[in-house]
Amino acid sequence: SRALLTEEKMRRKLQFFFMNPIEKWQAKKRFPYKFCVQLIKIILVTMQLCLFAYNRYNHVNYTWDNRISFSHLFLKGWDPTREISAYPPATGALAIYKIEEFYSTIDYAYAEYSNLSQAVGSYSYANEDNTMTDMILCISKYKKGIIFGFNESYIFDSEIVRTCLNISRNSTNQPLNSRQYLEHLDISFSALVMATLEFSLKTVNFKTAGRISPPNCYRFDISIIFDNEDHDGQMLLSLDAQPVRLMCKGDVQYVADDEIDSILQSVLNYLVIIICILSFILCSRALWRAQQLKLLTNTFFINNFGRPLTQRDRNKFLNLWYIMIIINDVLIIIGSGIKEQIESKEFTSDQWNVCSLLLGMGNMLVWFGVLRYLGFFKTYNVVILTLEKAAPQVARFLLCALLIYAGFMFSGWLILGPYHLKFRSLSTTAECLFSLLNGDDMFATFSIMSTKSTMLWCFSKIYLYSFISLYIYIILSLFISVIMDAYDTIKLYYNKGFPKSDLQLFIGDTNFEDVSSGIFRSASNDSLGGLIKDLCCCNCNKLHKSYSTLSRGSLITEDSRRGSIPV
Repeated sequence: SRALLTEEKMRRKLQFFFMNPIEKWQAKKRFPYKFCVQLIKIILVTMQLCLFAYNRYNHVNYTWDNRISFSHLFLKGWDPTREISAYPPATGALAIYKIEEFYSTIDYAYAEYSNLSQAVGSYSYANEDNTMTDMILCISKYKKGIIFGFNESYIFDSEIVRTCLNISRNSTNQPLNSRQYLEHLDISFSALVMATLEFSLKTVNFKTAGRISPPNCYRFDISIIFDNEDHDGQMLLSLDAQPVRLMCKGDVQYVADDEIDSILQSVLNYLVIIICILSFILCSRALWRAQQLKLLTNTFFINNFGRPLTQRDRNKFLNLWYIMIIINDVLIIIGSGIKEQIESKEFTSDQWNVCSLLLGMGNMLVWFGVLRYLGFFKTYNVVILTLEKAAPQVARFLLCALLIYAGFMFSGWLILGPYHLKFRSLSTTAECLFSLLNGDDMFATFSIMSTKSTMLWCFSKIYLYSFISLYIYIILSLFISVIMDAYDTIKLYYNKGFPKSDLQLFIGDTNFEDVSSGIFRSASNDSLGGLIKDLCCCNCNKLHKSYSTLSRGSLITEDSRRGSIPV
């Protein structure tokens, strides 16, 4: 009778473990803490993300607009058409082609830097007294690089030497003559790899000021880059501006309309951190208790049926939804901590991208977690079970499709790269082929191909027609059929019943009457402790009565394998 009592305890414990939160509430009147925590977390995390997304957009847009302003101020030959990212590009790369243009570009940047007060933007020099700081010109060149093209000879040493010097303002305030100023450097353009002209400016952003946050102070580290790495007669010219957030000081006057609003974002950040810590603890505890129950169930099956749980049954005790929730909790806790430091100006470096990555990934996983609760309803559960059923077949199918895709990608990059804009690099080739298999921009891909080589032009047509036909008409159709086959199987299971494993046969079916009857609220089911104690007491005894939920064919003991049948 002790063994039969232990069997009933085990069955009830497993039945309760695999119930959803609503059934657990009906069975034990236990409040669904994890469900409520996740519901509150979704609301708080989404509010936090919306506020941060607005602030981040203002920050990124502000730094980008300043970069455009610096390009107009300090880059000679900059044109407004270069501000728009068009595809295909409407203009060619900004570059210089003559030695005189190199020096005149430096002179132009220095002249504009000297007359900073003429700029519309409220920019200041980096010195505390707003005096003009020196520009820094850094030259990177090969140690030796002399070309004698007339007789196909050269002198070359691949070691790169970097030399930097300050360009100081002269006392007479005369315009800079960089050719004369840099004469002692003896710049050899055949050996020149890269040159950078660096300086810094400070400014204050009033746009972000409002009821919640005061204005922000920034320093922009500006670099004008002369890129001659290709040595193809075209020295590319570009400007980069890295923002560094500064602590505003001095005579800063700022009056908030409502001081309570200034702490609302901090309160929201701390609430998110607290709720995520609570979610992390609850889900970690649930995973740990599930593993305890798995070991206990496995011991029970070995003692009473002579065989352990199958791997499929063991996997049922590992809840991947809880693992996903734990991951998003960690991401959101770290991201919220960085966000709070950004808003309290404890970070002077630019941490917006790191924070947005953590919060964005965490919020995405939070919303994915809602699918777990939709799975409790039959209509939505069909979709989840279909994805779960099709996952192994889809993975094998995608592996085969990926091998074919890799073949097209590498061959297209090698053969068409020099003659086609979309195949210039391996990454752009992969993106182009992915767009094609989704039916995007097909005509442009065909028409952009250069006609310099008739043989390669003909090959490009065969290549593109073959890829599009193979993937759109065959591979994608087969992919859909794999999903539909899994969907039909799940629908059949719903009509005729799902196949049951040994564990499910032992647990049996739980109806509404059993859940509401109060049998799960008995003292014997309060914890695992009593069940573990019972199992230890009857550890050496086999059950002398077959279980009603198990057929003799589903679980066979070691004695029956040897030819003896237990009584």
